[in-house]
Order: sequence, then C-alpha cells, then structure tokens
Amino acid sequence: MTRRFNPGQFLLNNSTIVLFVVVFVIFGVSSQRFFSGENITNIIKQAAFTGIVAVGMMFVLLTAGIDLSVGSNMYLSVVAAGLLMRSQGIDILPALLISLLVGAAFGAFNAFCIIKLRIIPFMTTLGTLVIGRGLGTAFTDSQQIDFPEKMNDFGQAQFLGVIPMPIVVFVLVVVAAYIVLTRTQFGRQVYAIGNDPEAAKKAGINTDRVITLVYIVSGFLAGLAGFVLVSQLGGRVDRSFGEGREFDAIAAAVLGGTSLFGGMGNVFGTVIGAVLIQMVQTGLQFNLVNLYLQPMVKALIIFLAIFFDSLREATQEKLKRRFIRPVESSAST
Repeated sequence: MTRRFNPGQFLLNNSTIVLFVVVFVIFGVSSQRFFSGENITNIIKQAAFTGIVAVGMMFVLLTAGIDLSVGSNMYLSVVAAGLLMRSQGIDILPALLISLLVGAAFGAFNAFCIIKLRIIPFMTTLGTLVIGRGLGTAFTDSQQIDFPEKMNDFGQAQFLGVIPMPIVVFVLVVVAAYIVLTRTQFGRQVYAIGNDPEAAKKAGINTDRVITLVYIVSGFLAGLAGFVLVSQLGGRVDRSFGEGREFDAIAAAVLGGTSLFGGMGNVFGTVIGAVLIQMVQTGLQFNLVNLYLQPMVKALIIFLAIFFDSLREATQEKLKRRFIRPVESSAST
C-alpha cells in the first residue's frame, strides 16, 4: 500500500529548505549585490561563528537539554586567552588551546550542576550565563582587551590562498560532528537518550556520562567560536562580546531540524540554519532596514523555528499513536 503524498507534511518536514530558498530569492530580487560571489562568501564566513556554536548546541538539544551560557562562555574563554597573550606573550596556538580548555571547563561545570546537583538545564545555564559574563568583566575590570597583531594575522589567513580561516574551521567542526553522531557509539547514545532517557538507562547506557560529554562539547565549541570570532574583529573584545549568540545558536539548530524535545536532528541541517540566519541579517542590511527592527526579525525567525519544531513533534506523536495498538485490543484478539 503506497502512502499518499501530503503537501503540508512535506513542507513541514522540509521547512528549513523551503524557508532558505524563499529568503534567498526575496533578498536576491530586492538587491542585485546579494547574488554576488563575494557576498555569498561573506555570508558563509559570518555564519561560521554561529554555526560552530550551533553544532555544539545541537549536541545538547539532542539530549533534550539546552545551553543558554554559550555567549558568556565565548566571552570568558577569549578573555582568558587574551590576558595571557598580553601578560605572558604566548603564541596563537597556546592561546587557542587556553580558550578551548576554558570553554570545555565551563561546559563541564554546567554538566556538574545538572548531573550532580540536579538543577534543570535551563536554570543551570541561565545562571552560568550571568556568572560567565560577570567573571569576564571582573578579570578585565570592564575594560576592552586589544589582542596582539598576530591575532589579526591568524584571522586573515586563508587556506590555499582562497578559503577564509573561519570557513575552514567550520567545515572541520561539521565533518567531525557528523562522524561522531553517525559513526560512533557515543553518537548513537546521544540520540537514544534524547528519544527516551529511561529506556536508554535500561539498555545499559551511562546517561550521566553522555550528558556530561555533550555539555563539554558545547563549551569546547563555544571557546573555539569565540577565538575565531575575535580574530575577525581586529583582535578586540569588550563586555558585549558574544551577547545573544546563544539565541542564534538555538535558532540555527532548531531551524535545521533539531528538536527541542530531543532525539531528532542532524549536522547539515544545522549548517543550513546558521547560513539562513546570517543570510537574513545580511539581506536586511542590504535593504537598509531600520537597525531597531532587525532584532525583531531575528526574534520572528526564532519563533518560527520553535513553532515548526512543535508541529513536527505533534506530528510524530500522532504517528506513534496511529501505529502502536493499545494493549487491551491486542490482548483481546
């Protein structure tokens, strides 16, 4: 028996692609510069920062968790690296390692509060969002940090003289995340916990360990994204660095098909979501949309992402009820 084609369900399942094409065409028609190769490269380059954080966020969301602290993590990580570069004169690679370690430690602290202290992820990461920003501000005395000139050189580097460094890093992160989620036992366990944590425990999965690792991954990638981003901003960091990145990351992941309810999502969808958000922002700038209205448009995108996710979840629940027969009826037959 062949299943009938359902246009509404098709659009819902492919809402990100449809929205991507619609936005691309609308902004392309409204501004001829939008279709230029240079602009498309810049969109991907700017989307890389959001995309790296969004990949980490995707790991957390797959377990039905959330990490609201990634923006503050980005700030604290690069502050630690920048202060050591200025005071100790360390080079780029050791500074990058410091940023990654601080980011991973931040994520580990989130996991400790969630696993050991039994504080729900939303409240934990909401608290560490404030703590991380406060620590970074305390370390810098609310002053701006200017990184050494070699930070700019790192940011302007190009692979094979063509591909900007942020895009290279983003591609490496995406490939690594894809392999982990689709080719490793850990990746299968992440999906299993998101689908049904109790069933995962009964199957012998150490859920506490897996959840700890996904928050460490999120923190690690936040530290990486912060370091790459500051290298593109002229090596300058102030107190507002990283603010709001958590909402962009959540929107990118959910727009890409990752469910807020856990157990559903993939890396390449997250990539499309990140590019879509940056494409909207660039298109608004090209069309000279009021700066005060641009955050409202981004908020609308986040709302649409959550709305589509809720519809997908409701559809999945209906399908489960349709194909799972009640115990009473099966026993009576």
